[in-house]
Amino acid sequence: PFVLPPPPVAAVAVSADAFEDAADRGPATAGPSDGENLGALPGSEDKVHVRVQQRNGRKCITTVQGLADDLDIKRICKAFKKNFSCNGAVQKDEEGPVVQLSGDQRTNVRDFLVDQEICLGDSIVLHGF
Repeated sequence: PFVLPPPPVAAVAVSADAFEDAADRGPATAGPSDGENLGALPGSEDKVHVRVQQRNGRKCITTVQGLADDLDIKRICKAFKKNFSCNGAVQKDEEGPVVQLSGDQRTNVRDFLVDQEICLGDSIVLHGF
């Protein structure tokens, strides 16, 4: 990953009066005071949730939710099925399409999405560990 070096630190002389002035103004607020949203930060888009649901006995299914709308979800499901040797389907949901895979495929899904650069590793949330 590309990481920027820290900015150079300049030596600044600070007097005790500066701290007293800051104390007179009250606490600093982090962000807009009236709760308005100033836009999304880069990298703060929706997360991809990978969950496992118990069916009956030892059987379970893995669900992948929150993939970007511009992706071809059917092709991703087909690649999951081929690479993981499992069955799968795309289900429609009110929050978007959900990929269902048979078996516990959480780590496989995360590794595949990161290796194929479909989404970043820190935007994938694995549930159930």
